[in-house]
Amino acid sequence: MRTGSDTPVVAVVGPTAAGKSDLAVELALRLGGEVVNADSMQLYRGMDIGTAKLTVAERRGVPHHLLDIYDVTQPATVAEFQGLARAAIDDCHRRGVVPVLAGGSALYVRAVLDRFEFPGTDPRIRERLEAELAEVGAAQLHSRLAVHDPAAAAAILPTNGRRVVRALEVIELTGRPFTATLPPRTYAYDHVLQIGLDVPRDQLDARIERRVDIMWERGLVDEVRRLAENGLREGPTASRALGYAQVLAFLDGGDTGYTEELARTETVQATRRFARRQHGWFGKDDRVVWLPFDADDLTEQALAYHRRS
Repeated sequence: MRTGSDTPVVAVVGPTAAGKSDLAVELALRLGGEVVNADSMQLYRGMDIGTAKLTVAERRGVPHHLLDIYDVTQPATVAEFQGLARAAIDDCHRRGVVPVLAGGSALYVRAVLDRFEFPGTDPRIRERLEAELAEVGAAQLHSRLAVHDPAAAAAILPTNGRRVVRALEVIELTGRPFTATLPPRTYAYDHVLQIGLDVPRDQLDARIERRVDIMWERGLVDEVRRLAENGLREGPTASRALGYAQVLAFLDGGDTGYTEELARTETVQATRRFARRQHGWFGKDDRVVWLPFDADDLTEQALAYHRRS
């Protein structure tokens, strides 16, 4: 599939806490565009504080697609997201509107922008691996994945049991590493511009810690408590989100000594590790135009590249 629309697709990518959402809104305002969310956890209703989801006021009148479409109990898959996001982009193109894809979920971004087909599935293999997941836990399966496909293990959080199971399933199905099944970087659209926000590591670490502090100040613990009453613990995807998993562990800790302060500290640490992975994923894509996140003329620089694309 390749679309021949003359209207470009703009993507704003990079690590968490880099300012992607704000830049996406600025670009949409300047280009007469609309934002298409590519953050896998902002798909969920009620997961607002912990995902740093823009408020309605912060969206500044720019329509946003694919926010708040799932209940926290529902699984989210890349394949389903691909169809939804491409439908949103096609809708924008039909109306002559510039779609601005924004998010740090690298596989979700690639699934939308690139020619990307997903390997099949085998219910028997999946059932066996899911039974193992329930018995031994995600960390042990992640260790197995690291042996068979170190690149996939580096890209998948050790706590993300569903993605670990999927990677192991693909390895069994194809006889090849999961990463070997990823297609070449070939765009599915004729006109694509990827803007990456580059943040020095020390500044990014500080921004992440401040973001987590703000999440706690805004009531992340109460948000998780409310979502837990609506099935968050049973959500195979949502319950593993950074911050949410740690707060759930605190709420369920009882006498284990897992304190709220420990939950906050581990959220900072886990988010920093995730940001390193994000930088690695996007850094391998030489099509990304990297701009300094704190440039006074950031929007103008991005628009200049847009005019050349």
